[in-house]
Amino acid sequence: MRYSLFSLLGKTLSGHRSWPPLWRDAAPKPRYDVIIVGGGGHGLATAYYLASRYGVRDVAVLEKGWIGGGNVGRNTTIIRSNYLLPGNIPLYELSMQLWEGLEQDFNFNAMISQRGVLNLYHSDAQRDAYARRGNAMRIHGVDAELLDCDGVRKLYPFLNFDAARFPIKGGLLQPRGGTARHDAVAWGFARGASDHGADVVQNCEVTGISISDGRITGVETNRGAIAAKKVGIAVAGSSSRVAAMAGMRLPIESHVLQAFVSEGLKPVIPGVITFGAGHFYISQSDKGGLVFGGDIDGYNSYAQRGNLPTVEDVCEGGMALMPSIGRARMLRSWGGLVDMTMDGSPIIDRTPTDGLYLNTGWCYGGFKATPGSGLAFAHLIARDEPHAAATRLRLDRFARGDLIDEKGQGAQPNLH
Repeated sequence: MRYSLFSLLGKTLSGHRSWPPLWRDAAPKPRYDVIIVGGGGHGLATAYYLASRYGVRDVAVLEKGWIGGGNVGRNTTIIRSNYLLPGNIPLYELSMQLWEGLEQDFNFNAMISQRGVLNLYHSDAQRDAYARRGNAMRIHGVDAELLDCDGVRKLYPFLNFDAARFPIKGGLLQPRGGTARHDAVAWGFARGASDHGADVVQNCEVTGISISDGRITGVETNRGAIAAKKVGIAVAGSSSRVAAMAGMRLPIESHVLQAFVSEGLKPVIPGVITFGAGHFYISQSDKGGLVFGGDIDGYNSYAQRGNLPTVEDVCEGGMALMPSIGRARMLRSWGGLVDMTMDGSPIIDRTPTDGLYLNTGWCYGGFKATPGSGLAFAHLIARDEPHAAATRLRLDRFARGDLIDEKGQGAQPNLH
């Protein structure tokens, strides 16, 4: 069913009693051409683009839980492409361009709002670093504006400009950045993949990977063995555990990344703001809640919950940036399991096992990269060659020393 004004009017006249399910809740078949392990945003987007752009329709997406229950529904919904290094900019800008036409492409309202992303700076050195990043963005055709203090004050007069430990000097603005509704993105890609013939299989946990003579032959699941010619792994913070089933040890660590939302408020924050003197970012949802987050919890974990010291640290950052946030009551918090690489940049590549492909290491950038990651991974699986936007995102770059250290802070995941 294609959504339109006429279909909406028709369902309204019928009392909204005949809406079909968004996607087929498929049962697994014994064999597929391609299996995608992980029914999060990246896995669903991969299946969607495999079917819609590359004509590979005999695809199954295997999700151990329910669609939208993982990281794709556990983030702060920010979309942007304001990166510095040539290894990262093409992929994130590809994703930004896909975001801009996504709702028309998969015929679903993902509530994409290009309200602007502003990174604040608080010193001359930070201003120079942001000027460098802005110039790199513009060289690659990405929009960027360097604002002085007055420019920021015009956009956000409620921020703590002068009576602060770290006075605001200005900011780097990407006007095309913004937010998207995370669960709607998952539902839209699931619906699109299903409509193009892919099977979206929920409650199907992969428990083993079958390999014969160095080539993938399928997977073992809690619902039986499933054969496949190709298998793609897109399981975010569980990447190490799934890759270990194929005898691989990945250069990543898993950490929990917490996010928070306040009670509903009247409109106060028109865009997305990040604090340059600490790790804090904030926007306001369509329901009025302030959605914010900060650093990962500093220890390795496979849990989807965090601890109070990080909560305190994030809230301190918010108070330093905008003291008025202290009057809002926090409604809830949650945690996503993020896959942190040693250089802070992702991996989209083949593995040493023929027919086995890897999509991991997204650190803080997983949600914003969803459509670009899916398209690049689909291209890799379908053509057996890297997408032009992901040629640097190789698994062996750590052995070759060809790192993409976006922040330039060293080879520890907690630094990125």
